Amino acid sequence: MLRDDLKQAQISAMKAGEKDRLAAVRLILAKIKDRDIEQRTAAKPMEDDALVIDTLQKMAKQRRESIQMFEQGGREELAAVERGELAVIEEFLPRQMDEAETKAAIEAIKAELGATGMKDMGGVMAELKARHGTVLDMGRASGWVKESLS
Repeated sequence: MLRDDLKQAQISAMKAGEKDRLAAVRLILAKIKDRDIEQRTAAKPMEDDALVIDTLQKMAKQRRESIQMFEQGGREELAAVERGELAVIEEFLPRQMDEAETKAAIEAIKAELGATGMKDMGGVMAELKARHGTVLDMGRASGWVKESLS
């Protein structure tokens, strides 16, 4: 269970005196706790590992965007901090599908659904997220689906 792995990482970082890693793990745990609170009022609660993975994916995406913006703004020291946090976040994410695997999955779903044009993009994206959402960067996948359907 990912939540237990995160708690163990927090304890080991404390014992090893790794302040930056400890801060990143605590940040992850705080974000997950926020999501737990949101789930209390949700109509359909998510399964625990799916919730943790979704949270980690969102955090990773935010870090990538921040790194890009800091680099464009000439703030390399802030980009380095974000890179450190991203490395810790990515440790706990399952291995993501690469481009070839993603494109193969898109083609399989297209064939299954009989998708031929851009009007079918929503259905393909929904099915892709349902099947592979935890191991896929949906932002990049969206571009490949669009490319495949055009």
